[in-house]
Amino acid sequence: MERDLSNYRKSYEKGELHLKDVPENPLELFQKWFYEVDKYFVDDETNAMTISTLGLDGFPKNRVVLLKSFTWEGFIFYTNYNSEKGKAIEQNPNVCLSFFWHGAERQIIIKGTAEKIAENLSDGYFESRPRGSQLGAVVSNQSEIVKDRAYLEQQLAILEKEYEGKEIPRPSNWGGYIVKPVEMEFWQGRPNRLHDRIRYKLQPDYNWEINRLAP
Repeated sequence: MERDLSNYRKSYEKGELHLKDVPENPLELFQKWFYEVDKYFVDDETNAMTISTLGLDGFPKNRVVLLKSFTWEGFIFYTNYNSEKGKAIEQNPNVCLSFFWHGAERQIIIKGTAEKIAENLSDGYFESRPRGSQLGAVVSNQSEIVKDRAYLEQQLAILEKEYEGKEIPRPSNWGGYIVKPVEMEFWQGRPNRLHDRIRYKLQPDYNWEINRLAP
């Protein structure tokens, strides 16, 4: 199989990013960009992000997850702690997040460390989920091999009967992580591939060093 993609071209012309205009804290710029994309580019799934971990087999792996909250401390998502990504984070909490908002021609790359959030916060989010999503979290031994889809659906049906009219408790192996950033790069597409790239690096005094990078 061979296909030549060299003629795929796009000129990025929807925005610009100047060093003189960025705030001192990257979380402030993240919030600004997030709200702009969410408001003006409705076709983008704004909170979809790629998380990269270093697996137990030594290979990096990317997958898309959903950002569920962001604070001045970092970025929060939820998963099964016994999943492939959970085991990878347990061994090496250094991860990378990335957002690509094609409508706005923007990208954000975040290096940081992941740690579990408090159990009561995971409880609160789990309780807010639709009942079907709660049951799905209980049923799925994420990343484990299953013989077929019918098995999962059978298990779901069993749990639906078991918990009919009852509250569904959060599984102890399911909850949130917060990724606390140590480096954030903001990328704005520009014409002629001369893209704007502004990088923030956290310093020992907890201030952020800000630099422009060559595209």
